[in-house]
Amino acid sequence: MALSGMRGLSVFISDIRNCQNKEQERLRVDKELGNVRTRFKNEKGLTPYEKKKYVWKMLYIYMLGYDVDFGHMEAVSLLSAPKYPEKQVGYIVTSCLLNENHDFLRIAINAVRNDIIGRNETFQCLALTLAGNIGGREFAESLAPDVQKLLISSSCRPLVRKKAALCLLRLYRKNPDVVNVDGWSDRMAQLLDERDMGVLTSSMSLLVSLVSNNHEAYWSCVPKCVKILERLARNQDVPQEYTYYGIPSPWLQVKTMRALQYFPTVEDPNTRRSLFEVLQRILMGTDVVKNVNKNNASHAVLFEALALVMHLDAEKEMMSQCVALLGKFIAVREPNIRYLGLENMTRMLMVAEVQDIIKRHQAQIITSLKDPDISIRRRALDLLYGMCDVSNAKDIVEELLQYLTTADFAMREELSLKAAILAEKFAPDLSWYVDVILQLIDKAGDFVSDDIWFRVVHFVTNNEDLQPYAALKAREYLDKPAIHETMVKVSAYLLGEYSHLLARRPGCSPKEIFNIIHEKLPTVSISTIAILLSTYAKILMHTQPPDRDLQSQIWAVFSKYESCIDAEIQQRAVEYHALSMKGAALMDILAEMPKFPERQSPLIKKAEDSEADTAEQSAIKLRAQQQNSNALVVTDQRPTNGAQPAGQLGLVKVPILSNADQSAAEIVSHANGALTVVDPQPPSTPSPDLLGDLLGPLAIEGPTGAAPASVASGLEGGVDADALAIAPIEEQANAVQPIGDIAERFHALCLKDSGVLYEDPYIQIGLKAEWGGHRGRVVLFLGNKITSPLNSVQALILPPSHLKMELSLVPETIPPRAQVQCPLEVMNLQPSRDIAVLDFSYKFGTQLVNVKLRLPAVLNKFLQPISVSAEEFFPQWRSLSGPPLKLQEVVRGVRPMPLAEMANLFNSLNLIVCPGLDPNPNNLVASTTFYSESTRAMLCLIRTETDPADRTQLRMTVASGDPTLTYELKEFVKEQLVNIPVPSRPPLAMPSHIQPTSPPPSAISDPGALLAGLL
Repeated sequence: MALSGMRGLSVFISDIRNCQNKEQERLRVDKELGNVRTRFKNEKGLTPYEKKKYVWKMLYIYMLGYDVDFGHMEAVSLLSAPKYPEKQVGYIVTSCLLNENHDFLRIAINAVRNDIIGRNETFQCLALTLAGNIGGREFAESLAPDVQKLLISSSCRPLVRKKAALCLLRLYRKNPDVVNVDGWSDRMAQLLDERDMGVLTSSMSLLVSLVSNNHEAYWSCVPKCVKILERLARNQDVPQEYTYYGIPSPWLQVKTMRALQYFPTVEDPNTRRSLFEVLQRILMGTDVVKNVNKNNASHAVLFEALALVMHLDAEKEMMSQCVALLGKFIAVREPNIRYLGLENMTRMLMVAEVQDIIKRHQAQIITSLKDPDISIRRRALDLLYGMCDVSNAKDIVEELLQYLTTADFAMREELSLKAAILAEKFAPDLSWYVDVILQLIDKAGDFVSDDIWFRVVHFVTNNEDLQPYAALKAREYLDKPAIHETMVKVSAYLLGEYSHLLARRPGCSPKEIFNIIHEKLPTVSISTIAILLSTYAKILMHTQPPDRDLQSQIWAVFSKYESCIDAEIQQRAVEYHALSMKGAALMDILAEMPKFPERQSPLIKKAEDSEADTAEQSAIKLRAQQQNSNALVVTDQRPTNGAQPAGQLGLVKVPILSNADQSAAEIVSHANGALTVVDPQPPSTPSPDLLGDLLGPLAIEGPTGAAPASVASGLEGGVDADALAIAPIEEQANAVQPIGDIAERFHALCLKDSGVLYEDPYIQIGLKAEWGGHRGRVVLFLGNKITSPLNSVQALILPPSHLKMELSLVPETIPPRAQVQCPLEVMNLQPSRDIAVLDFSYKFGTQLVNVKLRLPAVLNKFLQPISVSAEEFFPQWRSLSGPPLKLQEVVRGVRPMPLAEMANLFNSLNLIVCPGLDPNPNNLVASTTFYSESTRAMLCLIRTETDPADRTQLRMTVASGDPTLTYELKEFVKEQLVNIPVPSRPPLAMPSHIQPTSPPPSAISDPGALLAGLL
């Protein structure tokens, strides 16, 4: 019988391996699961051996990736089997199929405890292994005392005590209360006298976790830890099996030094002297060898020793020795060693005594900026930033500016910010600071934040001696044929305020200044046009008596923009035109900008915020998290029943002003003119009726003859919020039917930033959003359309895991024919296509209306189009050589559309089509920048190859520097091309190479063979 049973299991495995395809395998698995289920239903007739056989099959099926949703009780029941083969199967399958929160696991606690307190060492090891892998709080409360007895028992073999120490570590992490500090600290110190290396290593892991929570109770362990290090350093009584490439138990050395770092210092002078002798031996005896495994082990010990040296605040001589050793490491060929050397040298910057010694390696660190590995380049940048001071700032900043032209797109934003901060903190004179910032804008304009050029304006405005120099430099940059829009902004502002100081210089007359600035106007955005109009008004102000020809030219510009669709541009043009007709009085109205009040630089504040959490502190925090958390447990901030109070998630407030508003507020507002002065700080209350047109008189009157459409969604209470965010919104049976198609409204708002999200006969929910970088601000407009109040109003945001969302307080009652505004702050943490849901409900009389609406905080809202030239595109495209950073897919079932319409769709998704990059007229190349907290600014490149003979299929290639972003963006664009209809838009004027062409005679019908040669 036994032979046939094992043969049956072997035959099943053989059948699975012989399946020709996935479908055959699934059929065979389903057949076997049906057979096992039938046998389990007749459990009374099963012997423990047969039960073991079927449980083995279940485990094999589970390992193949199939769901096994039955048989758990049979697996758990095998834990109580008297024989080892059945008990072993029970423990293995229970550990694999169940987790610490599974209900069936509670049934197993008694069986596990019986094995732990039993006399059979093999059964004890099985039970300790299970508890150490999947034990939770209930296991901790029930088993911890028995596990502690095993650990300190002198009669147990080392094998059992080693497992007992690791099991107790797991139980302590799940419930720290199970270890009584008063009674256990002495026992812990006794365990450190253990001679068996396995028990000692496991006990040290337990000690690290204990002292990370409370080191005060374990001071008696410090001398014992130092003795352990001495024993290992001298290789005394270390068995051969614990010696790794000649290094005595490197794991135990690392754990021991890590435990010592949780104690503030070592008080006893003898203990301290012994410890430093050990550390000195480690520093002197570590070098780079050819054997990679030995390098890894010795360097793990070395870098932990360096961390301990810094923690103990050793004398300068030892610190200098550490820096010299790291200097050797950053010069070797092995990239991993270089990385670790740079990282640890950055940590050494915290020690003031060795900062001058670190500067001796500046040339080698700068060389690391050009390393092929981006991780090493980032560490080198961090180290240069940290070691910069007045003495070397000029050299370092010039190196960073030179490196900026060849740096990866992924690093340019960070590089620009750090260069700007260093230039401001350590500038030898302000003219050098102006030179640096203007070079920065010229070389990396797309990656220079507005804070940087605002700060230049601040300095120039507050320092009269600097104003002629800054204006002259701005004039020189305007001579370049192509400059970034940020350079246009700062140059226009500086010349508007101070060009009159250059009047005697050649090429700097008011008319020449106007002409060279005006050449840039057709290429800039609305926010920059606002600054240019202010500049023109300033030029007129400084030209007294007026130059009639110049005056007529500027008036013509004002007249043109008096009918601009943008309200701010229109107001500026009208008011400047009227003011400029007042002649000399203009000097009194448009006076020069007053000095800015002194305040902390936003750039310096960013630097302080980032420096507040140093590398060493981050390492200690990460270390504590590793000791106190289960790597497989994912915590969610939302309750499982979906009931989360508004405002529970923490979020940094995003300014209400847009970039254009900030520019106007910070730069262009006039101290004593007819223009309204804009407050540069965000208003404390929401602005009134941003969507007034959504609730006009027609909408208030309710629908007239509107046909009821399907309502938004109906999700039962208690549904997990993650599932809610990912799942499509289904219909629900509300008595009140919505007006219009909710799905169409959602899809429309995915492509625009304002509109109606939901409407029924009683309420209208409008939405207006502002998006910038990885943050957004959404205002929900809740409008009561009837003459009675709406009561019990509730709005709950159910965000997916990749979004942080904070909704302001929603009033419980909306008065008759009134509108309330509810701001919603959004922060994007990482790339994802999951969708947030608004759970909204209200009462009308006795009738409760509840809808669940998808919010258009979708992936394309965190995209900002960026046009790339061929010189920028091709190196980046080639560097992203293949999966997972570059993914390609043949997309079928595409909604047929002309190429111009597809380009129009891409533009609406914030993917800018870059003409001229692909010579094939049937292809589109697009680029954009994605923003999230995890990726920061990440360049994304997309290539779409179409078949003129078959518009229902295409081949799409997506590339970025982040694997998750590449996949999510590819799937998102594919969804837009296949599923979602696009609202009709006026066609864009496309370059000639994008216009639809007739298919060539040999049009390719197989998309897999489309245009085989990639860029």
